Amino acid sequence: MPWQSVRLLVDSKQAELLSDALVEAGALSVSLEDADAGTADETPLFGEPDYPSAELWPHSIALVLLDEHADVVETLATAAKLAGIPVPTEFTIETVAEQDWVRLTQSQFDPIPISPRLWIVPTWHEAPDSRAINLKLDPGLAFGTGSHPTTRLCLRWLDDHLAGGETLLDYGCGSGILAIAAVKLGAARVDGVDIDAQAVTASRDNAALNETTAHFCLPGELAPGQYDIVVANILTNPLKGMAPLLAGRVRAGGRLVLSGILAEQADDVMAVYHEWFAFGPPAVDEGWVRLAGIKQ
Repeated sequence: MPWQSVRLLVDSKQAELLSDALVEAGALSVSLEDADAGTADETPLFGEPDYPSAELWPHSIALVLLDEHADVVETLATAAKLAGIPVPTEFTIETVAEQDWVRLTQSQFDPIPISPRLWIVPTWHEAPDSRAINLKLDPGLAFGTGSHPTTRLCLRWLDDHLAGGETLLDYGCGSGILAIAAVKLGAARVDGVDIDAQAVTASRDNAALNETTAHFCLPGELAPGQYDIVVANILTNPLKGMAPLLAGRVRAGGRLVLSGILAEQADDVMAVYHEWFAFGPPAVDEGWVRLAGIKQ
């Protein structure tokens, strides 16, 4: 059975109210996305230390899934009336064919080569190189499956620079992929932190899947102390707000690795961290950068 997928821009102040009303009016599902995702205006939903969270993005998109026979205009009108807002008039409709969604999703995620010796391999695939360091990871609810340039940039840095025996903190661990890679590459002690409890759970599950030992927790549960290496693959604005916090977690002479930064934002981020770190040239992948610095 096919479905209808309706895409419309929504006022962020009304987005959640409209979403609830659309479900009440018969929508099968409603999801909200950042209309500015992938641009310099991209906004994180979750707050970080010293960085207040937004209720929703400044510009939002609603993706509404309807039955193939549903009247889109009537559904939007009913939902708008329930929400007490004007009826949306600008939207697009696409037909979504019936699919084996599990098989379709799996087909979109092949093993990802990070370096000659480091791969990310979904559990339904055989490892292309059994002699390599293979990170078992499936797409999930937490950020960081290895397909995004910022994750690849951080993994390559770890592959190039970990000599073995280091202590490492992965701040904003998402799926736990960077922490798990660090353990497999020889780090002696690895901690991962995320403000999202679901990400902490996903990281613990992925560590168990990969038969690695790392400690994952919420920020308030992290013990005091400094590390040889701190990695933070988040977004520019939180990284800027967290500069004193992250700098305080790196020992003298230790290294800081930052990503989630667009190329045009790199100089601004380095300027914020300049009093603590000397940075090398940014590494670039598809318009995203990774910064690596040594604590002075």
